[in-house]
Amino acid sequence: MKGFAKVTQDMKDSQDNDRIAKTRIHPERTAPAADAQLPPGKLKVVITYLEMSTPPRRTNRSQRAEKIAIIRAERPTTSFYRYLYNTVGAPWLWYERRVLDDSALKQIIHDPQVEIYTLYVGGVPAGYVELDLRHKHEVELAYFGLMPEFIGRGLGKYLMDWSVDMAWSTNPNRVWVHTCNLDHPKAISVYQQAGFVPYRQETLIIDRPEL
Repeated sequence: MKGFAKVTQDMKDSQDNDRIAKTRIHPERTAPAADAQLPPGKLKVVITYLEMSTPPRRTNRSQRAEKIAIIRAERPTTSFYRYLYNTVGAPWLWYERRVLDDSALKQIIHDPQVEIYTLYVGGVPAGYVELDLRHKHEVELAYFGLMPEFIGRGLGKYLMDWSVDMAWSTNPNRVWVHTCNLDHPKAISVYQQAGFVPYRQETLIIDRPEL
């Protein structure tokens, strides 16, 4: 889940931000837990923000034996984008783009500063990444994920390395991303292994998206 549309309460996390920036955050620390104090229909979400201020030092990108292609979707149709977003995000309760009408969604995905790339494996869509360059001197890794059938095959690292390199090719001052406890349990680890450093956490209470 990338951001939250129906926030009803904003509670700052008690951890000190400086300490977060110097500590590797483990997925189990932000795993969702039942909270008897929450009203029915509400969900507690812990968001972790991570950033990278210099390009990672990587000797070479991981190689794959499959036939792989990463192609930019230039001015994608809303139906194609929804296919990517809904299929990749369904297991992790991605919902914000679902509630946008086609006109509002098209305004975002047709912006020349929003770049959407689809990962194909053997000619089949296997995942996608969305880079947001609308803020000067920085790039947000806005959306990143694999189709459920392609998870667990090591493709995440390949796509992550490619995405980070592509983000830095625009010469920003920083690249950043945020994730939460509803995303894949290994999401934070994947980002940290790619070179991102956590710098802030916050907790939100939202309406349960599935309701």
